[in-house]
Amino acid sequence: MELLKKMVDIRQSFRMLNPFVVKLLLIMFFVEFVKGALIITILPVYMGTVLGLSAFAIGWSLSLQYIGDNMFRSPVGWFIDRFGYRWCMLGGVIFTFISVLILSTQQALPWIITASVLLGIGTSPLWPAVISGATEAVGDKGKGTVMSIIYLAWLTGVGLGPVVINIFIHHSYSLAFNLLICIMVGVIIVAVLLPGKQKNPHDNQTAGVKDKAMGSRIVRIKRYFYEIRRSLNVSKWFYPALFAQTFALGLLTPVLILYARTILHLSPYEQSFLLAFGGFITVICLIPFGRLVDRYGTRWFLHVGFMLSAITLLAFTYFDSKPVVFILVAFIGIGYACIIPAWNALIAEAIPVKERGTVWGFFLTIEGMGMIVGPIVAGRLWDEMGYHAPFVASGIVLLLLFVFHIVISVDKKVKKVMVR
Repeated sequence: MELLKKMVDIRQSFRMLNPFVVKLLLIMFFVEFVKGALIITILPVYMGTVLGLSAFAIGWSLSLQYIGDNMFRSPVGWFIDRFGYRWCMLGGVIFTFISVLILSTQQALPWIITASVLLGIGTSPLWPAVISGATEAVGDKGKGTVMSIIYLAWLTGVGLGPVVINIFIHHSYSLAFNLLICIMVGVIIVAVLLPGKQKNPHDNQTAGVKDKAMGSRIVRIKRYFYEIRRSLNVSKWFYPALFAQTFALGLLTPVLILYARTILHLSPYEQSFLLAFGGFITVICLIPFGRLVDRYGTRWFLHVGFMLSAITLLAFTYFDSKPVVFILVAFIGIGYACIIPAWNALIAEAIPVKERGTVWGFFLTIEGMGMIVGPIVAGRLWDEMGYHAPFVASGIVLLLLFVFHIVISVDKKVKKVMVR
């Protein structure tokens, strides 16, 4: 009997790796590889040392990239629902390709800013398309596992991009840009092979009637989003929880390396190893935890993940022993490996099938706001309240998320009882 269960699990894993999902994951990996190489390594160093631009200009360029990415996720999700995956993803990777071309050939600040905006717009279809497409392909029983695989592709792409591109930069920037251009050409080819919009005969029969009944285009759009809002069966606490989850992470983004360098006095090699170690712990735990989420549900993984990460962050800056710091980083990695598949599986449960791309885009926009606001707040806390403050604030936000999740779970149970 146990052997039969294992065989079923293996079959489900292979089902997730159908050609459509593999193409989405390849696009995810290589686009994040290019994006990580540009944002983490090339743009800050190239703009500062080669082009001689100010830190203010560099900061605005990076901010515009992320704002462009975040602001276009909701409309891109709507386009995915209307026109399918191929054209939306193809448009996105072409914008990203143009951005890389501009950065490799132009040195004036207006061109650099234009390229940064195009990079943000180009990468905006990535998460709505990959998450909605992959969850649609695997069905309800495999959401936790496929979320783990998606985040594995993202983490490895973002992590390898800066490392690999550093090797090429040692030879020349032109060689590094040529590598990124070749990668994007390959990504464009993969995007062309994605399926287009699958037509539903029933939709074709009723489309004309609906259009006449609704009148103008504006009325149809309002009606469409009204239907989405009505179909969403989520607690009112769900929306602040979406923001808080990424806000807690955003609080750590600008200060983690700063803390390692100025407070712990780690060497550049030790800083890189610290980040790689935390990422490695998260990566090796993601898929096993995702499988367990599919089998046992999201509740206890979120409880454990939020509490473990919160307690670790609250204690993080009160230890200056390097071995202890590495142990705490491992706990944070385990905590987020619990949170990532469970949290995204919880979100996927709330999303109506017919408007999957639109709602994923809307939810990802709310989450993205946390990554925009978090670093700004963290910098202010560091300057005015000391190096403990951002880490303590992140821990407190995760404790609030623990409470939010309990309230959301209670609301969910109440609604189920009312439906019965």
